Amino acid sequence: MTAAPTAPTLTPPQARSRTPQEGRTASLLLSPTFLVLALVILYPLLSAFYQSLFSARSGLDEQGFVVEQDSFVGLGNYLDIIAGSGSGRFYNALWNTTFFTFVSVALETAIGVAFAVAMNRAFRGRGLLRAAILVPWAIPTAVSGLLWRWVFQTNGIANALSGAHVLWTAEGFASQVAVITAEVWKTAPFIGLLVLAGMQIIPEEVYEAAKLDGANAWKQFWSITLPMVRPALLVAVLFRLLDALRMFDLPFVLVGPRKSSVETLSILAWDSSNQLQYGTASAFSIILLGYVAVMAYVFIKLLGADVVGSGEERTRRRARRAAGKGARQ
Repeated sequence: MTAAPTAPTLTPPQARSRTPQEGRTASLLLSPTFLVLALVILYPLLSAFYQSLFSARSGLDEQGFVVEQDSFVGLGNYLDIIAGSGSGRFYNALWNTTFFTFVSVALETAIGVAFAVAMNRAFRGRGLLRAAILVPWAIPTAVSGLLWRWVFQTNGIANALSGAHVLWTAEGFASQVAVITAEVWKTAPFIGLLVLAGMQIIPEEVYEAAKLDGANAWKQFWSITLPMVRPALLVAVLFRLLDALRMFDLPFVLVGPRKSSVETLSILAWDSSNQLQYGTASAFSIILLGYVAVMAYVFIKLLGADVVGSGEERTRRRARRAAGKGARQ
């Protein structure tokens, strides 16, 4: 009696181990990229941290002349920022940065998704609508700030349409509204563009099946569109979150520097460097870098944004383990 033939076990391509020669070749090919990253990212970062440990001091030498030199203060610049006499300005800038980030990104997400839904529909003039929506994103931020500064002037379009006399580019909540409005107008198309790319890969048959089941347009959006574009949406929101935390040019051009209501951490670092306080400016930059890193980590952990393909890699590892168990059985 002959045994029944068994089906051959196929090894997935991902299960093949790389040879040392392939690893060396990959490292050699990637070495120019690593070199460029080290020159444009790692070296400036280490240099900024090193500079933040020093502070400019002035005094008299033995001949009575005024001399200025950098003296090592360790973490003194950081302590002065957090608990020194000027800490109030730092916490105000930290609050402004956080407020602008979360409010603007929330509005951009809602408007961007609406843009994507509108651009994804088939109708006459859809190409013109897509081009019109993407125009604000193509405008440089400095030019956008000048444009909205003209809109929010005392005798500008905003006051003419509202019939009020609001000082939008002065201090106070009105200036914050002006900055958020300009920011949302410029960057909401970015989220809409990425979400539209995610919507393009959704099969049309899914919507047709939902229509046969009696689902209306709103239920199709919540049950089909939103879950299937979630990965692209999370990545878009993460990119916008990181960019908004570094906000500088828009409030700087629209409202101006040294305005407490719109002063962000980036503006604070610029102002310190403009006063030749390079150690303090570097400390502000390092603090901002740490704040951005923490916010990105929290966002990825809480919402599960897979920005480096780690989820896909885990799925492949589970598939390889399952294939290995099947082969042993």
